[in-house]
Amino acid sequence: MYKAGDVRVQDTPDPVIERPTDAIVRIVRSCVCGSDLHPYRTMDASDGPVPMGHEFLGVVEETGTEVSGLKSGDMVVSPFAYADNTCAYCQEGFQTSCPRGGFFAAGTGGAQAEAVRVPQAQGTLVRLPVGEDSALLPSLLTLADVYGTGHHAAKQARVGERTTVTVIGDGAVGLLAVLSARQLGAERIILMGRHRSRTDLGRFFGATDVVAERGQEGIEKVRELTGGQGTHAVLEAVGHMPAYEMAVGAVRPGGVISRVGVPQYEAAPVGFSSLFGPNITLTGGPAPVRAYIDELLPAVLDGTVDPGRVFDRTVSLDEVPEGYGAMDRRESLKVLVTP
Repeated sequence: MYKAGDVRVQDTPDPVIERPTDAIVRIVRSCVCGSDLHPYRTMDASDGPVPMGHEFLGVVEETGTEVSGLKSGDMVVSPFAYADNTCAYCQEGFQTSCPRGGFFAAGTGGAQAEAVRVPQAQGTLVRLPVGEDSALLPSLLTLADVYGTGHHAAKQARVGERTTVTVIGDGAVGLLAVLSARQLGAERIILMGRHRSRTDLGRFFGATDVVAERGQEGIEKVRELTGGQGTHAVLEAVGHMPAYEMAVGAVRPGGVISRVGVPQYEAAPVGFSSLFGPNITLTGGPAPVRAYIDELLPAVLDGTVDPGRVFDRTVSLDEVPEGYGAMDRRESLKVLVTP
């Protein structure tokens, strides 16, 4: 990405092993993320060019001398953040805070590419028992980010059987937060979104109600649906201030706001009238999806869940700029990228 609205496909040197903990992975499937649209809409030319893409499935081509448990030919899924998976933070389930870790396309190569170098490969990559032609590839790709991020939102909000939930945002993360809340036992899930094709998918994933209104009108609608109380949990999957303000308005006293939309602001109300007085918990953050892959993988493999439904367009690598445009114009929910 060179600047806002300017994504180019170009040749770069092939990635190579730089450290003994690296692996080189040939990418089989990648995608465009909703968070990629933030720089697509706002990035200054002085900040570019930068590689893009942080979600991928691929085949291991080469490993460093200190990598074990992986070999050439293994099909793998990678979290959007690499980590050693052995440090204290990783062992506590916060791989995104690993001191040896980092994020793809931020100091290392991007995944909207033919191949990528994976630092800390042994702790990052998860082998998959499928081939390159598996029909499960779209759903398996969601484990790299959006499914794990939706799951993180619900887990951090302590969603359970007695929890009422509001999900703000009808993008891929929001829809998979609906799925995750349903899997964790929530029986009342209100999805705030106004794109019919997306909210219909949200109902398929488990939403019981849809609120198309925004702002104060949307808050009042959620409270109307909950007897004036609001919901125990609000999962905010957008990242803009109006979404946060709706979350504050929709959560009930003693509830939890769980933010996984990358915040596009620095300050948010946390004072007496917003969070402190009603004993509201604010949580969330970049999802440590590596902590959830082993948990979520079996249901994807056996077809119990189909999170790959969030992909509604497929493009080749050369067509990636068109994929960005389609998502920016909301003509597509999430774009799958093939070699």
